[in-house]
Formats: sequence, C-alpha cells, structure tokens
Amino acid sequence: MAFLDTQPAPMDDASGLDPFAAFRLESPREIAALMRQLMDGSTPVNLSSPEGTSLSTALWTVDSASQRLAFQADGDSPQLQRLIESNEVTAVSYLEAVKLQFDLHHLMLVRGAKTCALQAAMPRRVYRFQRRQAYRVRTLERSAPVALLRHPALPDIQLSLRVLDVSIGGCALLMPDDMPPLQPGLTLHAVRMELDPDTRLSTTLHVHHISSIHPNARGVRLGCELVKLDAAAERALQRYIDQTQKRRRLLSLG
Repeated sequence: MAFLDTQPAPMDDASGLDPFAAFRLESPREIAALMRQLMDGSTPVNLSSPEGTSLSTALWTVDSASQRLAFQADGDSPQLQRLIESNEVTAVSYLEAVKLQFDLHHLMLVRGAKTCALQAAMPRRVYRFQRRQAYRVRTLERSAPVALLRHPALPDIQLSLRVLDVSIGGCALLMPDDMPPLQPGLTLHAVRMELDPDTRLSTTLHVHHISSIHPNARGVRLGCELVKLDAAAERALQRYIDQTQKRRRLLSLG
C-alpha cells in the first residue's frame, strides 16, 4: 500500500470497519517513540481538517507522562484557529520511506510570553504506510542534478535545487532553509530539470510532502510529483533512471 501525498487516507469503509488495520499501531510505548523521532528530527507535520484547512508545523515537545503533544504554532494564523475549531484534525508526516498518519484530539492553543504552542492529546493509534510506488534512484552527485524554477513568493529569483532522487513519476528536491518555505499542495510550473548533460526536461511539479533529512542538512526534502511529462521526456527520464541504477551497481562493486 502506498500513499504519496499529505492527504489522509480514509480510515473507514461503508461497513464501519478499518480497511487498514494491518498498518495500525496501538502500543503507547511505540507511538511515543515515533512522536519523539518526529520531534528530534524537527520533521514537518501537515495538519488538515475535512473542511479543507491545512497547516504545516513541527512537533515541539512530547510529554509521555501527561500524554500530551505540543506543536509549533503562530497564534495569529487563521488556519490554526480553524483547525482548533474543527472536530476532526488529522496529522501526516514522514520518517524515511514511511508515511505516518494519526488523528489529533483536544486541541488547545497555549500562549506564552513570546511563543505559542498547539497542544493535543497523544494519539491512541498511528498508521504507517510505505510511501513509494515507483522505483527511485538516488542521483549521482558528480553530475550535479538540479531543478531550476521560480520561487512562488520570490518570482524574480531563480532557484537551483539539488535533485536528491527521482522516479518516473516523482522526485525529491533539497530546499535550503534560508528560503521562504513551500507548503504541501503547491504546484510549481515551468520547472527545468537538468539531471546530466544528456537529460534535460521541462515539467510541472506538485509538492506532496515536506520532510527533514538530517539535522545538519541545512534544508528540507520536498517530495514532488512530476506532472504533464510528455512522451519524449518520459523516455529520457527512464533512460536516466536505468543508467544511474547501473552506475550505482558498478560503484558498489568497486
């Protein structure tokens, strides 16, 4: 089972049963450990409601004793207020190749002297899904693969983002932490991908999720879907994936 974006998977079918029971985790100790992993990595967490409100944040504290979580919050955010007023809020995040999904209950905004936090009860269950459907290859750094695009908030500035990995349907980009962040759900038009001297293609990217890489990465990982790729570009991309896979195998034997 694979889910590629930050939209929650439906947990109930018409019979009221849980179709994803095999992916459900209910051990309090394991759930707390997963929450601490999200917190320690400052991993982006996307919160959403059935009404269509969406907000990207990160876990600030995990209090196992009181069974409470605290997320980073902007007290003036209208999206935050709508989430607090919603009866149903779902969190989605990523740890490596695993998508985590869990419901949040008893949301409350806590204001301090200089900061705000969004508190919620520790989730009673967490779902874990493999996120990748298509085979991906990690790009070769020596070929300096990049995606060239305009930042939606800074259209006069062209970004050159490192391509971390790529498949026939998507890619991961490294977004520097000194740039205004992008939100899941954003569509990036007129993107020029230069993977190597022989593989250059134009496409549209849809940002599905944002996740941390490691504490010293100085940026976050953008998980993107390749949209409107024509047949010639798709063939060129498939050749690149095949060649990169072969080169990585040779490197592993060296």
